[in-house]
Amino acid sequence: MNIAWKEIKKSKAKFIILGSIIFLVSFLTFIISGLANGLSQDNAALIKDLPDGQFYMNDDANETYNLSKIDESTQDKVLNDQKDAAAFSIQMGFVNDAEDKQHSVAFVTSTDSRLFEKVGEGEIVLDRSLEEDGIKVGDTITNNQFSGEFTVKGFVDQKKYSHAPVAYINMENYKEIYGVDEMQLVFVAGQEKGPDIAGLQSFSSKEFFNTIPSYSAEQMSLNMIVWFLVVISGMLFAIFFYMMNVQKIGLYGILKALGVKTSRLFGMMWSQMLFITVIALTLSVALSQGFTMIAPEGMPFSLTLQTTVQLSIIFVIIGFVGATLSGIQIKKVEPLQAIQQGEV
Repeated sequence: MNIAWKEIKKSKAKFIILGSIIFLVSFLTFIISGLANGLSQDNAALIKDLPDGQFYMNDDANETYNLSKIDESTQDKVLNDQKDAAAFSIQMGFVNDAEDKQHSVAFVTSTDSRLFEKVGEGEIVLDRSLEEDGIKVGDTITNNQFSGEFTVKGFVDQKKYSHAPVAYINMENYKEIYGVDEMQLVFVAGQEKGPDIAGLQSFSSKEFFNTIPSYSAEQMSLNMIVWFLVVISGMLFAIFFYMMNVQKIGLYGILKALGVKTSRLFGMMWSQMLFITVIALTLSVALSQGFTMIAPEGMPFSLTLQTTVQLSIIFVIIGFVGATLSGIQIKKVEPLQAIQQGEV
């Protein structure tokens, strides 16, 4: 460790450059990861907030919930047989406030269940983001396809679907707006693998996300960028330490001739890698967490502590692997041959 620290002090510029690059790559990774999590929540918070369970839609729906129609007799049987089950529907639409300003929403209705908001006919419960647009409890809002008016009963926190605020309405009102009698989906909570139901196709929560338009494409693109940046950081460590090791072949030969074991030389390299990585990650974590406070209002950004810790551990592992691969040449160094070559 003493030799490693002396080398860092002697070659400060090289290690500062590497540390700066690792800091920038890790900071960008944290920001993109936070954006991916935020968009995921903004796209499917309604589904994410449900407990683990199974979703069911019609076999003929081609895994598209908008095309699904649950037969009423099948729905009644499932609700009677399963304790924590609910039938629900989701449909994009809009509402007009008292000033006739239009707001896009995702209308949601369900059978009586603790998993969804309970609303009476003519009532509506909205995501709190609409409260920021000036809508208040007790306000009257309308929809062009609805013959009556909705009275705002209350607001719920963080309920979004397909990047639109959720609007819970009564089932009878929903049927009038969209001219349907059947529910689109059945959800059975608390089961990793639900029962087989004739005429219905089951989906786990993770599988159901892929039926949401744009969700899988959006998340796949951002996650690919995150992992690409992680791989780049590993390559940077490998290239940096490879160049450093090439320059120190003579030194390694002398140290081996003096009886220094190869494992100790690897330990020296690993301690340098860990020193640089910890400092770079500490700065990038602090700044990325600070970014959550200054992010523009309305920007879907969510960087949890769990995600931060996981990415930090991955960066350390990748750095360790990259440095180790570059250090394989240390093991091959022959003391006499290295000394004859001289240290560059």
